[in-house]
Amino acid sequence: MTEPDATPAAFEDLLTLLRRLLADDGCAWDRAQTPRSLLPYLVEEAYEVREAVLAGDDAALLGELGDLALHVAFQTVLAERRGAFTNAQVFERIVEKMVRRHPHVFGEAAGRTPASDPLPPVPWEELKRRERSAPGEPARLLEGVPRALPALLKAQRLQERAVSVGFDWPDVRGALAKLREELVEVSAQLHTSPPDAAALEEELGDLLFAAVNVARKAGLVGEDALERANAKFRRRFERVEELAAERGLDVATAGLAALDALWDEAKSEEDGSSGQ
Repeated sequence: MTEPDATPAAFEDLLTLLRRLLADDGCAWDRAQTPRSLLPYLVEEAYEVREAVLAGDDAALLGELGDLALHVAFQTVLAERRGAFTNAQVFERIVEKMVRRHPHVFGEAAGRTPASDPLPPVPWEELKRRERSAPGEPARLLEGVPRALPALLKAQRLQERAVSVGFDWPDVRGALAKLREELVEVSAQLHTSPPDAAALEEELGDLLFAAVNVARKAGLVGEDALERANAKFRRRFERVEELAAERGLDVATAGLAALDALWDEAKSEEDGSSGQ
């Protein structure tokens, strides 16, 4: 096992490697990259880390965290080359911020308990909101939720911010009633003649947002729930393809009735195996 004190040297090795790749006689592909061109890869690596965590696969997580660290280092070295900031400043900034946001651990309130100090620590979101606001300006609760987040995850984060000031349903029943209401409105738009695509899109968005609310009130993450549904659909459809091949059927021409029958069979197989 690598000793903790080897980490700074290991990260410096990664920075040194990238500086070499970006040198005039380095790698042409790396030298052609910009902070913007690297963004799709950075996001992809973050999702691969997520996949490894959800799978509970530590071996995969080890590799994916390394890939993500590569992109952190790449962005840092590019910033260093344009004179924006240094590697040290990146780490100094995050350490300073984490200390500031944990006054109950590092500040004057460190070591206090509810018995010794009845005042609760300032909530995390409140501390972040104060930091984002300029002096004399009102704090904006939803600032800081990245606009580039996937829509489903962004919905969850926006709702969580609103909840931090008490803007929430008392229990899941209110969220579920809202979901039913939005479904009725989607149905109404689908039966409108002539159809209004913009209105339907708006109502579908409200329906998805309400579904995220139900998941959140149930203690779940909508993004994770949908990803699980995606995986289930992929698994079952791939089984449909296998069953079709076993019976000499072409899924492209088999027809809906035949595919539905194969789907029910694949579902039955899965339900039966999960019950054993």
